[in-house]
Amino acid sequence: MSIGLVPTMGALHEGHASLVRAARAQCGRVIVTIFVNPTQFGPNEDFARYPRSFEADCALAEREGADVVFAPTVEEMYPAGAATFVEVEGLSGRLDGASRPGHFRGVATVVTKLMVAAEADKAYFGQKDAAQVALLRRMVKDLRIGTEIVVCPIVREPDGLALSSRNAYLSTEERRQALALSRAVRAVETLVTDGERRSQALIEAAQKMFAAEPAVRVDYIELVDWATLEPVERAEAGTLFAVAAWVGTTRLIDNAVIG
Repeated sequence: MSIGLVPTMGALHEGHASLVRAARAQCGRVIVTIFVNPTQFGPNEDFARYPRSFEADCALAEREGADVVFAPTVEEMYPAGAATFVEVEGLSGRLDGASRPGHFRGVATVVTKLMVAAEADKAYFGQKDAAQVALLRRMVKDLRIGTEIVVCPIVREPDGLALSSRNAYLSTEERRQALALSRAVRAVETLVTDGERRSQALIEAAQKMFAAEPAVRVDYIELVDWATLEPVERAEAGTLFAVAAWVGTTRLIDNAVIG
């Protein structure tokens, strides 16, 4: 019987639900993991205050068809004296990895542990975390881990904001300002549909969307090869356009895959 794994940090929302549904449709057994992984947070990041709603998370997982919820402790995942970590060189330092040193080392390590523990045939992730997806695809290929990385579409609010557990941090005004990210992505998608392919033109269009919300602080605006996360000069089928920005004290990400 095939096993589908949905790794999460809890605070589940409709985006996570879509991953569970996809796993349910494709696999005989579905495992949802809930683990706020300390090794992927920097020293000044939001590990301590990251949203935690375990009972509601379990209810959502069950409702969407999960067979098992695995919620290990930090001590179970990182036993005393643990000295083994997984790092994907190059990719670990690009996009979100450039802004959050050590983040992808923590992600690669915990996902490896979870995939091995679950003996997963498929692991499900949202396209919103596109840089993470690139890293994990490289990792499973390099380490010959027999788990397929399945990517599911971004789930958005009716006004376009990409669903994220961190949206809970936003005030009413910040929630409005956060729409700059999805507007930037939509502007680029429209330009590409109209035939524009030049990286500079696409990035400038996104910059204009952010300029309309001066309280939003841009982290990056990039057009990259989705496999390597290296910048490219032209948008081709499968190219990734990705943005990240700070809205108040909350860092949010969004993206589009060209074509």
